[in-house]
Amino acid sequence: MTLEKGRGRYSKYAPYAFTELGVAMLSSVLNSARAIQMNIVIMRAFVRLREVLATHKALARKVEQLEATQQEHRSTIVAVVEEIKKLKQPAWRPKPRFGFYTGQKQS
Repeated sequence: MTLEKGRGRYSKYAPYAFTELGVAMLSSVLNSARAIQMNIVIMRAFVRLREVLATHKALARKVEQLEATQQEHRSTIVAVVEEIKKLKQPAWRPKPRFGFYTGQKQS
């Protein structure tokens, strides 16, 4: 089976979760006490999820601001490191050896 392009279009696999609308539609079909209880629990979860998303908009905005600041600092640090690399490093030369030498290799 060939799927059309685009995410989730005519998927060959069943979804693992219900949408809020799907739960409401399911409750109109199932009339057992257990189904009604589960419907209430799931609908409360959706309400709580919306509340959490609404109250954390300020936190999400702060995280975005921190990410932007971090990017600015990163570019500044990269520029500083590049300038330091451009500085000419003194040529390395071996240190003079100290001590008494006889001119013969020791075995």
